[in-house]
Amino acid sequence: MLTCLFTGCKDTELHHDYPIKPVDFTEVVIDDLFWKPKLENNRLVTIPFGFKMCESTGRIDNFAVAAGMKTGSFQGEFPFDDSDVYKIIEGASYSLSQHYDLDLDQYTDSVIHKIEQAQEPDGYLQTWRIIDPGSPGSEWWGDSVRWTSLIHGHELYNAGHLYEAAVAHYKATGKTSLLDVAIRNADLVVNTFGKDKIIDIPGHEEIEIGLIKLYRVTGNVDYLNMAKFFVDQRGVKEGRELWGTYHQDHIPVREQTEAVGHAVRAVYLYSAMTDLAAISGDRSYIPALEKIWEGIIHQKLYLTGGIGASRQGESFGAPYELPNAEAYSETCAAIGMVLWNYRMFLLTGEGKYIDVLERSLYNNVIAGVSYSGDRFFYPNPLESDGETPFNYGLATRQEWFPCACCPSNVSRILPSIPGYIYATKGDTIYVNLYINSTAEIALGKHSVRIQQTTDFPESGSVLLNIGHSERRSYVIAIRIPGWSLGHPLPGDLYHFVENIMLKPPQIQLNNETMDFSIHNGYVYIKKIWEDSDELKLELPLRIEKIISHSMVTENTDKVALQRGPLVYCFEEIDNKDDFSNLSISNTSILKFRIDQDLLGGTDVIHVENMDHAFNAIPYYKWSNRGENKMKVWVPLITDK
Repeated sequence: MLTCLFTGCKDTELHHDYPIKPVDFTEVVIDDLFWKPKLENNRLVTIPFGFKMCESTGRIDNFAVAAGMKTGSFQGEFPFDDSDVYKIIEGASYSLSQHYDLDLDQYTDSVIHKIEQAQEPDGYLQTWRIIDPGSPGSEWWGDSVRWTSLIHGHELYNAGHLYEAAVAHYKATGKTSLLDVAIRNADLVVNTFGKDKIIDIPGHEEIEIGLIKLYRVTGNVDYLNMAKFFVDQRGVKEGRELWGTYHQDHIPVREQTEAVGHAVRAVYLYSAMTDLAAISGDRSYIPALEKIWEGIIHQKLYLTGGIGASRQGESFGAPYELPNAEAYSETCAAIGMVLWNYRMFLLTGEGKYIDVLERSLYNNVIAGVSYSGDRFFYPNPLESDGETPFNYGLATRQEWFPCACCPSNVSRILPSIPGYIYATKGDTIYVNLYINSTAEIALGKHSVRIQQTTDFPESGSVLLNIGHSERRSYVIAIRIPGWSLGHPLPGDLYHFVENIMLKPPQIQLNNETMDFSIHNGYVYIKKIWEDSDELKLELPLRIEKIISHSMVTENTDKVALQRGPLVYCFEEIDNKDDFSNLSISNTSILKFRIDQDLLGGTDVIHVENMDHAFNAIPYYKWSNRGENKMKVWVPLITDK
């Protein structure tokens, strides 16, 4: 088995890879007024709460029963319940890298021990089949024979999350306990599927991502080839029955041009295709990926960075079908947008992908977890009447769900954020996100220390202090977000009402203002850098009124508010006097302030009309005060 004798082990050197390399989460420490409280809440509340719920619902006991450590039957409603345990372990691993916690480390090891003991000698690991091979009778489960209900049985989906958790745990702790489990399982999968073996694919994409991560740390090309087989077999009729558009299994992936079907499945597939385009060297996936991305950005993306308009099948809708109250916009799907768009950036170096990642992350993703850290959204509508249930029976946040994919997914995405801030290519360092942080960045045989100081998104001021032992020539690429240049998002789906740049972004080098040009969303600054050089970026943050493309009939004659990457919404609790008559006009006065007494300190946009005044809060903070009416899009009144 692979061994590692120190914390923070690196990926193996690959023959092909992304041209841009992320600076690993183990090399970045966040100390940020916006993000650090969320990461600490995730560490102290969300992850322990997730483990507690996995205990109380039997998810962890299922491993103990499968191992013979306890007696009992399988507990749970779905065959993919194992994956929730894996995802929370992944989140715990990322969290341990940022803030070591002995209790969390030891508890995680105790759960991993049960997983180890539950695994069958040949590497198979699916608790319900090990505990009770007889079929419970639901379409989810299939029969007692391995690999015969791949469309719903989620054996391969669970395996993918096992692999991702194993790699994160290995990198964060240097321990190989879970990695050894993952390798044994992946070897079984490689020996089971492929040409002259079982010619079939997972019903829910995910194992492809996990296999590629395993390939990165082990160098075992069989895992890469297995991922490629699963992706390339999708939509191919020979040897199997196609499952249709819901599973992105209607035509071969290279021929697909539109995002269709289950939104989470889709973006996991696109993430794997992007990985393969970079890491296998097969660039034939790229035209399809670009066409699909353009279609989403121009026709199927919510202002909050969410995807999936239809509750029927948690699926993409038709072009421009973006309902507000009926929006599904699943938390997991927004997380998938973060995963996919970061990969597209690593492949191309284009800032537009980080623009979308940032929008999804600052809005739809973090809306998925409450201010308290222990209540969750599965769907994320952009409007609510405060009464109609939309979140598994409630019109507000839920403690947990029978299908708990979203809470466990949130617990792993939040502590992985350090890995999205910086990246490198040759002698270039990319600064993608503006988060108060310190990074040790390898650049060739040397390293560069970047201390980023900012209170973004409260203000647009960013200071980068550069540190190293000797003068060196290299490039720092600073991302200039599209919203700071008059574009709410890439594409033409959304527009600012007043597209007037009052103050352009500014950059200073050692207190001297620079002239600059922007290439693919970045300013490239090449010089011989001295220790303690300083770069200052000033992004214009102003309140913007946004309108939709005319084809989005749901938003006809309506407007939304945005400041920087944050989308705002109106809740009735803040606007009790006249919520039903809430509107914004072209003469409305919009003021920004901080309410320190509201949910730990909250940005507020105060709207003053001729006869009414209203308050809007960031979308991600809504529904933290019980069932409540809410709107993102409100009537736009044209005053004479």
